Amino acid sequence: MRIKRGTVKKRRKQKLFQYVKGFYGGKSKLYRTASDAFKKALAYAYRDRRTRKRDFRTLWIMRINAAARQAGLTYAEMTQGLRKLGVILDRRMLGEMAASDEGAIKYLAGLVKGNV
Repeated sequence: MRIKRGTVKKRRKQKLFQYVKGFYGGKSKLYRTASDAFKKALAYAYRDRRTRKRDFRTLWIMRINAAARQAGLTYAEMTQGLRKLGVILDRRMLGEMAASDEGAIKYLAGLVKGNV
């Protein structure tokens, strides 16, 4: 006796096509290419969740370095000086301050210069 699974198969395909809606060309219309595109998209998403963390850390460091140099310090001197002072600010917070609040960074740089 053969197994009829039309509804099960259709439901599985519909779930996949719902995900790949908006993909370009056959990647959103043809089951096999859509399936491949879906697997690839998941792999890229997994990989890039980690890459994003790296990219943001790099951005924060660049911002802190630029602000520190405007204040007459290097990135290393700034972070080392803040650590010695016991200022507990991570790179994310310092990076945001460097981008939006110049006065705060200048104040912190002044503290570091005073202690170095």
